[in-house]
Amino acid sequence: MTKNFAHRGYSGKYPENTMLAFEKAIEAGADGIELDVQETKDGVIVICHDERVDRTTNGEGRIKDFLFEDLRKLDASYIYTGQMGFNPIPTLEEYFELVKDTPIITNIEMKTGIYEYLPMEQKVYDMICKYHLQEKVIISSFNHYTILRMKEMAPELKYGFLTEDWIIDVGPYIHKHGVQCFHPNFHNLIPSVVEQVKKYGIEINCYTVNTEEDVLDLAEKGVDSVIGNFPEMAKETLQKFAMQKSVTE
Repeated sequence: MTKNFAHRGYSGKYPENTMLAFEKAIEAGADGIELDVQETKDGVIVICHDERVDRTTNGEGRIKDFLFEDLRKLDASYIYTGQMGFNPIPTLEEYFELVKDTPIITNIEMKTGIYEYLPMEQKVYDMICKYHLQEKVIISSFNHYTILRMKEMAPELKYGFLTEDWIIDVGPYIHKHGVQCFHPNFHNLIPSVVEQVKKYGIEINCYTVNTEEDVLDLAEKGVDSVIGNFPEMAKETLQKFAMQKSVTE
């Protein structure tokens, strides 16, 4: 059955990439959580989608230029002022403390598309090992060099190539590099692409899927996971799809 991953936590209703959004995603019955990691000036691995804090907090500037102590003073839920309380940018370690004893699968997107944060790869791996989560993570990135470096460092982990382009012969490309997962924009998943990727035994986890219609279409295509902002809707839709399929078979 297609799995349901919460994109930046339950970001459709709560401030994205916050502990609140992650807690609510678990409560909503998500199978997994997708999040984004970056590194502060003093080497702390934090969870935030953008390289800058301007869009998601009440501050300004690049994460790489902040000391962690100063970054924590920013409110990552400021657009919900008066509704959600104060929510700081969380650390990856705080998140791992939340999920370590749950069945949640975590898709960690390495945000190395603009700044490579080269020390971050080893730090993320070390923290995964500290919490014994090697079997419950997928490492993805738009920077495929990041994936190949981490794969060499930690071959036991599961990896995914993130893409937003229409790549020709994407199945052979992913297979050639020994990567287990394809993480495309779901609009790119025309039947011939799905068929080719599945031919190589590659898992398809697609983003950002926010309507019942699209969830149903992708489940029918046999994708492995949908990554979306509304995990409660996705769960209910996938359950209905599974029931209908069992009746017709």
